[in-house]
Amino acid sequence: MTPRTGAGHPPVIDGRQDSLFEAASPDGDVGYRGPTACKAAGITYRQLDYWARTDLVVPTVRGAAGSGSQRLYSFRDILVLKVVKRLLDTGVSLQQIRTAVAHLRERGVADLAQITLMSDGASVYECTSADEVVDLVQGGQGVFGIAVGRVWREVEGSLADLPSELLGAATDEPADELARRRHARRPARSAS
Repeated sequence: MTPRTGAGHPPVIDGRQDSLFEAASPDGDVGYRGPTACKAAGITYRQLDYWARTDLVVPTVRGAAGSGSQRLYSFRDILVLKVVKRLLDTGVSLQQIRTAVAHLRERGVADLAQITLMSDGASVYECTSADEVVDLVQGGQGVFGIAVGRVWREVEGSLADLPSELLGAATDEPADELARRRHARRPARSAS
């Protein structure tokens, strides 16, 4: 992917994800389990697991820590998941999506409502104004766009009806029934 700069051409996205949507979490003290993240982002659990294992979108609240542990995703993680899903649905390659997500993370964008991601199917462009969108489309490069602000509102609406976990809650508790049983048996084994 070659960066485009200059008049009429927004920059092509290439970089990293670390601070994507950093200032943008309406639920800063809440985390969401995998199935909730899947439902809100419109993806399968298999996709979620693959993207986490390959570091495309990793849970920033709590990662998996062995058998029985649960990943917890933040609002911004779910927002990224939904943007990735939209890009995949429009035919953008996973390699290009990785590059786009990475760039947005590096950029640390403060006002996400103003960003529109545009693509011609091969490259992904970041537009921060209506003029950039028009210039891109007139140049024949933009085939579709994703308004991040709109995706944000969709994720907020989806999460309002889904379960969440408060951060700072007891993390010593095992995450599921099998892990609770294993945890309960440990003291009995050491006594024998």
